[in-house]
Amino acid sequence: MLETIAWVYLGIIIGTMITILVTFLLGNNKRQDLEEENLHLRWINNELKEEIFRIENPSKPKPRKNRKR
Repeated sequence: MLETIAWVYLGIIIGTMITILVTFLLGNNKRQDLEEENLHLRWINNELKEEIFRIENPSKPKPRKNRKR
Protein backbone atom coordinates (compact mmCIF):
# COMPACT_ATOMS: atom_id res chain seq x y z
CA MET A 1 0.00 0.00 0.00
CA LEU A 2 2.74 2.46 0.98
CA GLU A 3 4.74 1.49 -2.09
CA THR A 4 1.78 2.28 -4.35
CA ILE A 5 1.35 5.74 -2.79
CA ALA A 6 5.07 6.43 -3.30
CA TRP A 7 4.78 5.49 -7.01
CA VAL A 8 1.74 7.77 -7.38
CA TYR A 9 3.61 10.71 -5.82
CA LEU A 10 6.64 10.00 -8.01
CA GLY A 11 4.39 9.97 -11.09
CA ILE A 12 2.78 13.25 -10.08
CA ILE A 13 6.19 14.89 -9.59
CA ILE A 14 7.58 13.61 -12.90
CA GLY A 15 4.36 14.56 -14.73
CA THR A 16 4.46 18.07 -13.28
CA MET A 17 8.08 18.53 -14.39
CA ILE A 18 7.33 17.32 -17.92
CA THR A 19 4.24 19.56 -18.12
CA ILE A 20 6.23 22.61 -17.04
CA LEU A 21 8.96 21.84 -19.59
CA VAL A 22 6.52 21.37 -22.47
CA THR A 23 4.59 24.51 -21.51
CA PHE A 24 7.82 26.53 -21.42
CA LEU A 25 8.95 25.27 -24.83
CA LEU A 26 5.60 25.92 -26.50
CA GLY A 27 5.22 29.31 -24.82
CA ASN A 28 8.69 30.38 -25.88
CA ASN A 29 7.86 29.87 -29.57
CA LYS A 30 4.63 31.82 -29.15
CA ARG A 31 6.51 34.67 -27.44
CA GLN A 32 9.02 34.90 -30.28
CA ASP A 33 6.20 35.08 -32.84
CA LEU A 34 4.53 37.85 -30.87
CA GLU A 35 7.78 39.81 -30.58
CA GLU A 36 8.35 39.56 -34.35
CA GLU A 37 4.80 40.70 -35.02
CA ASN A 38 5.25 43.58 -32.56
CA LEU A 39 8.39 44.76 -34.39
CA HIS A 40 6.59 44.53 -37.74
CA LEU A 41 3.63 46.54 -36.43
CA ARG A 42 5.96 49.22 -35.02
CA TRP A 43 7.64 49.50 -38.41
CA ILE A 44 4.24 49.87 -40.12
CA ASN A 45 3.22 52.47 -37.52
CA ASN A 46 6.34 54.56 -38.17
CA GLU A 47 5.89 54.34 -41.93
CA LEU A 48 2.26 55.45 -41.67
CA LYS A 49 3.22 58.37 -39.41
CA GLU A 50 5.77 59.52 -41.98
CA GLU A 51 3.18 59.21 -44.75
CA ILE A 52 0.60 61.21 -42.78
CA PHE A 53 3.19 63.90 -42.03
CA ARG A 54 4.16 64.03 -45.71
CA ILE A 55 0.52 64.38 -46.81
CA GLU A 56 -0.40 67.00 -44.19
CA ASN A 57 2.70 69.15 -44.80
CA PRO A 58 3.23 69.34 -48.54
CA SER A 59 6.43 70.96 -49.70
CA LYS A 60 6.23 74.37 -51.29
CA PRO A 61 6.51 74.45 -55.07
CA LYS A 62 9.78 75.67 -56.50
CA PRO A 63 9.69 79.30 -57.58
CA ARG A 64 9.85 79.99 -61.29
CA LYS A 65 13.08 81.19 -62.75
CA ASN A 66 13.08 84.70 -64.13
CA ARG A 67 12.91 84.87 -67.90
CA LYS A 68 15.59 86.81 -69.68
CA ARG A 69 14.22 89.32 -72.15
